[in-house]
Amino acid sequence: MTDQSPVRYRREGKIAFIDIDNPPVNALSAAVRQGLAAAVAQLAQDEDARIAVLSCAGRTFIAGADISEFGKPPVAPVLPDVVALIEASEKPIVAALHGTVLGGGLEVVLGAHYRVALPGTRMGLPEVTLGLLPGAGGTQRLPRLVGLDAAIDLVTSGRQIDARRALELGLIDDLAEGSDPRAAGEAGARRLLSEGVGHRRLSQMAAPTVEADMLDAWRAKVAKSARGQVAPLRALETIVDGLALPFDKGMAQERQAFLDLMQTPERAALIHAFFAERRAAQQDDVAGATPRPVQRVGIVGGGTMGQGIAASALTAGLDVTLVERDEAAAAKAAAGIGKMLDGAVKRGKLDADAAARMQSQAFRAVSSYDPLAEVDLVIEAVFESLEVKQEVFRTLDRICRPGAVLATNTSYLDVDLIAGATTRPQDVIGLHFFSPANVMRLLEIVVADSTAPDVTATAFALAKKMGKIGVRSGVCDGFIGNRMMLAYRTAADHLVLDGASPYQVDQAVVALGFPMGPYQVGDLAGLDIGYATRQRKAPTRDPRERVPVFADRLVESGRLGRKTGRGYYIYDDASPQGRPDPEMDGMLAGIRTDLGITPRDFSTEDIQARYMAAMVNEGAKILEEGIAARASDIDVVLLHGYGFPRWKGGPMHWADATGLDWIAADIGRYAEEDPYFWQLSPLLARLAAEGGTLAEPKTGKDAA
Repeated sequence: MTDQSPVRYRREGKIAFIDIDNPPVNALSAAVRQGLAAAVAQLAQDEDARIAVLSCAGRTFIAGADISEFGKPPVAPVLPDVVALIEASEKPIVAALHGTVLGGGLEVVLGAHYRVALPGTRMGLPEVTLGLLPGAGGTQRLPRLVGLDAAIDLVTSGRQIDARRALELGLIDDLAEGSDPRAAGEAGARRLLSEGVGHRRLSQMAAPTVEADMLDAWRAKVAKSARGQVAPLRALETIVDGLALPFDKGMAQERQAFLDLMQTPERAALIHAFFAERRAAQQDDVAGATPRPVQRVGIVGGGTMGQGIAASALTAGLDVTLVERDEAAAAKAAAGIGKMLDGAVKRGKLDADAAARMQSQAFRAVSSYDPLAEVDLVIEAVFESLEVKQEVFRTLDRICRPGAVLATNTSYLDVDLIAGATTRPQDVIGLHFFSPANVMRLLEIVVADSTAPDVTATAFALAKKMGKIGVRSGVCDGFIGNRMMLAYRTAADHLVLDGASPYQVDQAVVALGFPMGPYQVGDLAGLDIGYATRQRKAPTRDPRERVPVFADRLVESGRLGRKTGRGYYIYDDASPQGRPDPEMDGMLAGIRTDLGITPRDFSTEDIQARYMAAMVNEGAKILEEGIAARASDIDVVLLHGYGFPRWKGGPMHWADATGLDWIAADIGRYAEEDPYFWQLSPLLARLAAEGGTLAEPKTGKDAA
């Protein structure tokens, strides 16, 4: 250790203290690993030290690996060796935990001989969420400590548990009081000294027995939850196979499995998604801009969306005033928000007393705009009509104080036209929340032509405060997400017109890793929503455009999806999740005959290729137009708003990994059938010809 090391060693009497101070999250950088190894060596040489306390400064214990080292050659000592050094210490080491103890941080803890945690500490092994598995003993030490069932659950799910659950499982030895981890560790060390307790090595504990029936049940459960991912099942097999071997051989097998997963496309995609989320807030628009203070928020509109936004703002600690058209509507909105907060309490996401305080002290539902005069930011969440929204903004322009941010929650409409209804367009921005807004993390931040940089910065700061992932979008019809959804849904509709069944399309899309297919999603959302959009655009529709006649027929016959018990699927007591409707075949056959279409067969691979090609092609157009600042921002939108499988990284990452030349060639073939819809993005064509990637080029406004 040196004076510059993030790890410090010092002794007070018989107790040595090993302190890690590597802000912000005490990540396991090479310097930390080197410092830990040196501290353990110093402990061994310190004749006056009989026990050590390992703790961290700041807001958390070790929260995982150093993400800046991802993808780089490993620097010695590697983490498995550091954990082995800690465990091999002849003098007991007590790990004192607080904050979040994740990944390699928890594996360090498993190498320690005793574990004490402060209230509120959370622990987990989230490696499978990055396409990996614990690679420093987590698959072998954890089952010996907490048992096979609990270990498999934690390792294959990547979920976190709180300190109370950790104590129940035996993962920690004591749940301390107070807020000082070092003091808690010292108290534990003094108690162990007084009892004369020595070291306790998990590697020397007997491995739990693996029962064949239990293993079969876990394999089936993990295969179902993994939905095509490699890492969870590989982690399960690594646990089981390793426990049948001597500890050192089990560790060697774990390390090989870890290295194998490092080379998989799944790992690359999940790491890409991890970094893409963090890059999304790093926009040129906000560089150097100071966010405006936001504590008091107004919301106009108390429907489902407005209620969700209000609940999310309240749980973020904001003061909320919601405006509805009359007292009855305001009371209904307040009741809905109360139910959302009660639901959060039942799920353990919110304390009951805190929820009560939010509703009584930080929230009010009113029928007048006047109370919005002093709010810092207003979010409009009314009916999706340009005229209605413009009228709301004229009122806000008159009522709200100078400097207040005026935001619209529109999903499609032109934010520039909405801003133009005010005398302060620089204060106007789009905040497109996704429903249910109190659950969904995505927030499209739509920056209009006149939006001031500090307003954009305010939007990103608000997203962070509300626990959302903010992604910048320019102004266009549907912004990033809905514009892309329209493209790939159109491709699906064309497949159905040409001979595929909606059920075949849904099955092919689910096989890609999406939670639902497009027609299942349509039934869930309500088919009347898409119908209204098509009717709105009908007067300006190009005659070359192929219209999904079958979708309109369903709506016109009263089949609106789940809410009416029938849409593409039938929903009843026998099949609450839906079953195919046998009448669809006859209806589709008649429509094809009327349109002069000779139906043809499509394979699952054909459907998937067209669906993805439409998505990628539209994404490339969005990127080239500067609507999205970078390809990874598009990936984040699709991952968090539209169910794109995370282990594929997002559509733009998937396209780069698949090969842009292949995708461009597919689009060229499709264009021979339908040159109107399948218009190849110039950017995609250029990159395919040059061997480039969507992740690399500066495009749109950046290339100008």
